[in-house]
Amino acid sequence: MSPRGTWVFDPNSGGIKIPPAVQAEVEKRIRTVAEKKFKGKYTRLEVRFKNQFCYIDAYTEPSVPDGWPPADYPETRAQLIERLRDTPTHLCRLRYFSDDKWGFAFYTYSNEKYELSMYDDGQFTGKPEQAFLISANVYLNE
Repeated sequence: MSPRGTWVFDPNSGGIKIPPAVQAEVEKRIRTVAEKKFKGKYTRLEVRFKNQFCYIDAYTEPSVPDGWPPADYPETRAQLIERLRDTPTHLCRLRYFSDDKWGFAFYTYSNEKYELSMYDDGQFTGKPEQAFLISANVYLNE
């Protein structure tokens, strides 16, 4: 509440625990969009839920140049490739307020944290698959 007792919506805090039925529906919606728009751009998509949050990560096949790593590198080429395959690309974190009212935080690798973001229509809340599309367009279309 503000000092005068007026409630102000803050898309970067709060939210409510995501019910199991909503979790299942949202995961299905995200996977459907991912398969349609980004097939072949990832090897595995992870959608996980914790309390009011939904985290979306993608795994990709690493691109390791021939001759890398050098002989003095602490892991073999096979170990490096396996480690990179098992390292997720964090796409976004969603915050649940109601069925199609989800906050959106984009993962920034420059700051190594999720940052409050706006949907492409200029709003702070929207549909989960739209947040996925925004994030995937950055990280999976490289």
